[in-house]
Amino acid sequence: MLPLETLRAFQAAARAGSFSAAAEKLNMTHGAISRQIAKLEDWLGFRLFERGARGVALTADGYRLHLRTSEAFSLISDTTDRWVEPRGAAVVRLSSFPSIAGLWLMPRLAELETGTPRLRVVLDIDMRQADLGDDGIDLAIRCGRGKVPGRVSTQLFEEHCFPIASPELAARIGDGSPERLLDFPLIHDSDAASWRSWLGAYGLDYRPRPQDRRFEDYNLVLSAASHGLGIALARPPLTENQLRAGHLVAVDSRRALNPVSYWLDRPVGRTRTAAAELARRIGRHARLAPETIERFLSEDS
Repeated sequence: MLPLETLRAFQAAARAGSFSAAAEKLNMTHGAISRQIAKLEDWLGFRLFERGARGVALTADGYRLHLRTSEAFSLISDTTDRWVEPRGAAVVRLSSFPSIAGLWLMPRLAELETGTPRLRVVLDIDMRQADLGDDGIDLAIRCGRGKVPGRVSTQLFEEHCFPIASPELAARIGDGSPERLLDFPLIHDSDAASWRSWLGAYGLDYRPRPQDRRFEDYNLVLSAASHGLGIALARPPLTENQLRAGHLVAVDSRRALNPVSYWLDRPVGRTRTAAAELARRIGRHARLAPETIERFLSEDS
């Protein structure tokens, strides 16, 4: 099924008779509109527009689709409880995983939006690495092992992990060597790389066991640990609030570098003014040097 953004791009271009005018209306680039139309034409198997020097004109097939999409959007607009996406030059669409959005971005969101100019950040929660430009995403924060082809990336911060548990379980674990942790269930998220790195740093080989638990999202990892289901790894700065509130406590002070880190990505090409400003504010919160963000914004690939 095609995403709504693709049909919205088509509808805007059909009404304006111009990809550039449609891009301006939707706060997207001309290239993003063009790619959305090409995706729609490829999916349908026929051309929707005749391209000319002075703009674009609907083909017969395009005109028929325009009538149907107009009816569909009209029906959608009649729904009284629909959510209307904010639009405007100050709106920035930021993509991220649920854990980063909830644990790092949300506590900072008000500050990220406040300033001159005042921004409106629309969070796009996505478990996959979507094509930023094609989906209208201005920026993305992801967790990974390096740069991703087709994006401009800069590293935001690394994680030096340490074991944490509920206060009750931590009292049972006590102090001692890293081996003592293997007497209890270990909790990890999408894979066991973090626990393998931490235990490996202290000479222990680890493979997931039947008593260990796995949750796809780190929010669930922390929730499971706070309810005494096992030992998790703290991933600073995602765990700042939980540790400060006392829901979780450190059970071992030893730290190890997580093999994955956090990255700020943007589409290749010129960055919109509002998106560039948000990137600078995110960089300040991640304690990046200003020149690092400026280099990120000026890179071509």
